[in-house]
Amino acid sequence: MPMSLSPNLPPDKQREMLRQMLTIRRFEERASADYLAGKIYGVVHSYIGEEAVAVGVCSTLDRGGRIISTHRGHGHCIAKGADLNRMMAELYGRQTGYCKGKGGSMHIADFGIGMLGANGIVAGGISIITGAGLAAQMEGKGGVAVSFFGDGASNAGPFHECLNIAAAWKLPMLYVCENNGWAAQTSAAATHAMGDVAGRAAGYGIPGVVVDGNDVFAVHQAANAAVERARAGDGPTLIECKTYRWRAHTERKGQVDPRDRAEVEAWMRQDPIALLERRLRDQGQLDDAGLRAMEGEVMGAIEAAVAFAEASPHPLPEQATDDVFAA
Repeated sequence: MPMSLSPNLPPDKQREMLRQMLTIRRFEERASADYLAGKIYGVVHSYIGEEAVAVGVCSTLDRGGRIISTHRGHGHCIAKGADLNRMMAELYGRQTGYCKGKGGSMHIADFGIGMLGANGIVAGGISIITGAGLAAQMEGKGGVAVSFFGDGASNAGPFHECLNIAAAWKLPMLYVCENNGWAAQTSAAATHAMGDVAGRAAGYGIPGVVVDGNDVFAVHQAANAAVERARAGDGPTLIECKTYRWRAHTERKGQVDPRDRAEVEAWMRQDPIALLERRLRDQGQLDDAGLRAMEGEVMGAIEAAVAFAEASPHPLPEQATDDVFAA
């Protein structure tokens, strides 16, 4: 895809986008390593390679904008402003985590920043966030709601049901498909009759936009236009971000990755972080010293989050049924 023009954003904002993408990358690298080392339990789905989508979309939202995520949710949480300490503590299964150590990687939520939660059920969040879009419409304060989901979820019933009702009611929604080409171990080419998920928007009379999901400025521009449309009362937009996850579906020892290695390496050469870094350098907004300082600050925050998690207590056995409202 052609490279987008730099958006009309202050230099500080553009550097902050790079900082957020670096934070997501380093957080995921540490989470993956600690999971494989046996320090993190449950499961971890790495977001490495897709950082530009979360940052590009969330850069258009204010604190009150609501989003919902997927099983691969760490990037969305960080881009929306979640606390790294509480995130890492949740992965480590500690009481200071977002779910008091009992939810794990796939269930991080922070309603205070508009992060309505990651969701381990494929397409499970689409209906929830469409309800948040209805709430935003009823509140009448210009709020919008964003659903992040993968190419696999676009084949599920909630995707179609929610796009239909959102279009009919002109809800202030962004439906953002992170099309990384693979639903777990299954290639999207084997399950999609159309080449682009965005083409399905025509069936509901709403715009469908395809963008380079590795170009944070292209994602930002598409999301910003969709936000403006939503706030004007014109209804939802479906944005398909073509991107790629660098790692296997989950961080699991001995896992067989069905993807061709040449395909993976080709996408890795389109690193969204390296792309943004080059563009900031070309614009004179970043130099070696600035990048080293940014990397140092990011790594310091990650190490502090790990230290916080390791120093935090585990949940007690007698707390197993706390916060359980139905059984």
